[in-house]
Amino acid sequence: MQARSPLRWVLWDVKDTLVSVLGSAGVQYCKEAEKLGLSLSHAEVDAAFGRVYRDYSSRYPNYGVSQGLTAQLWWMRVVKDTLSQCRVQDPAVLNTVAYNAYLNFKNAANWEMYPDAKPALERCSSLGLKLGVVSNFDNRLEAVLQSCGMLSHFSFVISSEAAGVPKPSPAIFVQALQKCGTPADSVAHVGDHLVNDYLASRSAGLHGFLLDRHNKHIDADVPHEHRIVSLDELPSRLQQLMHQ
Repeated sequence: MQARSPLRWVLWDVKDTLVSVLGSAGVQYCKEAEKLGLSLSHAEVDAAFGRVYRDYSSRYPNYGVSQGLTAQLWWMRVVKDTLSQCRVQDPAVLNTVAYNAYLNFKNAANWEMYPDAKPALERCSSLGLKLGVVSNFDNRLEAVLQSCGMLSHFSFVISSEAAGVPKPSPAIFVQALQKCGTPADSVAHVGDHLVNDYLASRSAGLHGFLLDRHNKHIDADVPHEHRIVSLDELPSRLQQLMHQ
């Protein structure tokens, strides 16, 4: 039987793993609208955003990259359609809010870092592991990580916009493994999404860990040793793999 490769790398998802949107997208859009004198209901904007986001994600997956869109165009249309559903009709207002919201989401002010994120990154690095990012995110990803003071932890960052494919496509993991320069079984991946992060990474031969902060997947077919409820648990799980 072939010996396993020693664990060398940990790949990270970002949104809802290391950071989350502060408040909600709707709250952020309302703040921008308020600067232009509009008073909108957070709940109404959030509900509209949910509908529009699902529609665009279905019709133009991965920010419409394969259909000739960029993430900036995609997000600006999402914002404008969201506000249009809330009876905002002035094209200049829609454009301004959409553009400013797009820019603002590069900044740490719009994101909340989980308190277990930085300690986990530091602990993994101190174990001698190299860290990379593989995230369904647009090309603002490096700016977000930089703004949150996390970019320096990572040897490389792959966004689904730059990769041209999102998780759970095996192709994005192939790109990541090329950057790691190691076999799949010497790489772990951690993220919060059952399909995109856990099942996809394990299908690609990586050691997938599911971060289940709110016990949403307690009944899923995920072995106990692959599921964590806090990033505080991750370093010791990785250490076990390093010494197998």
